[in-house]
Amino acid sequence: MGSAKIMEEFDYIIVGAGSAGCVLANRISANSGNSVLLVEAGGSDRNIFVQMPTALSYPMAMDRFNWGYHSDPEPGLDGRRISCPRGKGLGGTSTINGMVYVRGNAHDFEEWETLGAKGWGYLDCMPYFKRAESWIEGGDTYRGGDGPLGVCGGNDMRMNPLYRSFIDAGVEAGYPETKDYNGEYQEGFGPMHMTVRGGVRESTARAYLNPVMHRSNLKVITNALVHRVEFDGEQATGVSLKTKRGIESIRATREVILTAGAIASPMLLQRSGVGSEEVLDAAGVDTVRRLPGVGENLQDHLEVYFQFHCKQPVSLNDKLGLISKALIGARWLLFKDGLGASNHFESCAFIRSKRGLKSPDIQYHFLPAAMRYDGTPSVPGHGFQVHVGPNKPKSRGRVRIKSADATDSPSILFNYYQADEDIEAWRQCIRLTREIMQQPAMDPYRGEEIQPGLSVSSDAEIDAWVKQNIESAYHPAGTCKMGEASDPLAVVDKDCRVHGLSNLRVVDASVFPSLPNGNINAPVIMVAEKIADVILGVDPLQAAAVSINVPKNWQSQQREGSPVRDVE
Repeated sequence: MGSAKIMEEFDYIIVGAGSAGCVLANRISANSGNSVLLVEAGGSDRNIFVQMPTALSYPMAMDRFNWGYHSDPEPGLDGRRISCPRGKGLGGTSTINGMVYVRGNAHDFEEWETLGAKGWGYLDCMPYFKRAESWIEGGDTYRGGDGPLGVCGGNDMRMNPLYRSFIDAGVEAGYPETKDYNGEYQEGFGPMHMTVRGGVRESTARAYLNPVMHRSNLKVITNALVHRVEFDGEQATGVSLKTKRGIESIRATREVILTAGAIASPMLLQRSGVGSEEVLDAAGVDTVRRLPGVGENLQDHLEVYFQFHCKQPVSLNDKLGLISKALIGARWLLFKDGLGASNHFESCAFIRSKRGLKSPDIQYHFLPAAMRYDGTPSVPGHGFQVHVGPNKPKSRGRVRIKSADATDSPSILFNYYQADEDIEAWRQCIRLTREIMQQPAMDPYRGEEIQPGLSVSSDAEIDAWVKQNIESAYHPAGTCKMGEASDPLAVVDKDCRVHGLSNLRVVDASVFPSLPNGNINAPVIMVAEKIADVILGVDPLQAAAVSINVPKNWQSQQREGSPVRDVE
């Protein structure tokens, strides 16, 4: 007789080595009494294009680092299928994202509480943002100075005058200037921050995982796809995964923690028999726990980019050729500085789209070049562009498995641009942006508007152009919503435990009840930091003792420096 297969056993199994998984692996294994397994379907993150901030378009285009999902034909976008890249490998999406560090607005987390995420108000969350962060200018009331995650301001706008002109244009249009949108005041125009340390991309693998890989109580398995969570009744007992040795089962004596992201975590729950009976039956999966909210409540940010010719030769368009790229790369390899050390989004803005809003709902990333997503120039000569989109969409979508096969792509439908409020927000967004870019501060540089083009001005013209040109900003969230058990769409409770099941949590962007006003990497890291304390059974950090600001005259004015009106 052959010997029985020995099943490995750990206290905690973390599925997905992305922005949340690396944080939890670090924090839980800090207690030497905990044995921790971190399972990742991808491989190593060691690659020069991952490490070099300016090369951000390359890893996103590589199958090695990107799952490469696409939506189903989107009915609100004339049937277009929208790209939905998700990171693969150590660091997850933090190895392929744009490295923009935005916590979100204080009111976003107050909204989470009203949606059923008790204990997740801004004052409760802020200490965990601070704990995670090592801000290049040091800690203060709002910023962390000694956390694992390095955050900087790029080249601090020194390398291009267009950054400052964009900020000045916003001030001329009546908006405030903010010195630190991650501090007391998010609203306004100011410098943008990035997860870059010492000129190198600061993924969560680099910040949280690499420094603790030596721990004897932490094991990391790569190139291992988890097929399903295993249960004994309604208690999670481990996972079934595929490695180069075949299908294996690994036991978790305390918890299985899903950190696979807003697309893969609901897929994994569904493959494991947790979800709506309709989805599970169609995929041929036996039901373990009926939870109709699994895969629902899908939200995402959309954006377009306004492009202009630049009248002076100051843009980065002359740096997009092979020789210039080689010189930038050589300097970065030698010194880890210069243009290679930036994502080039070094100024930004957060504004309110209309009166009656307590916090911003539109975000701008300014780029001193006119270029395509693949990094190639989109115009001859010089140009610049500003990426913009409304950040509080009302439309909701869903993620569903099509079979029990873990290698099958999911059916993803965002239902973009379906709600009337979203359509109106985009019209306002286009008009407000055009007004800002026409301010005197841009006069020395602003040439012809390349896109949308001045022929796009009426509601109908804006609607048609937006449908054909908006793209995802790559911020899917909400598919395992945090909320009370009485909420039919809630999947996890305030401690990220899956409703009705034991020893199973989800900790990633899928638990967001709603999208924050900004890029989502920083909030994902914060959520993992906060839940780590829950898992470890330690007292939460003391709530912040700060006030939550509301703009003056917010009920009657779209911006403080404007008359009582909205842009028509």
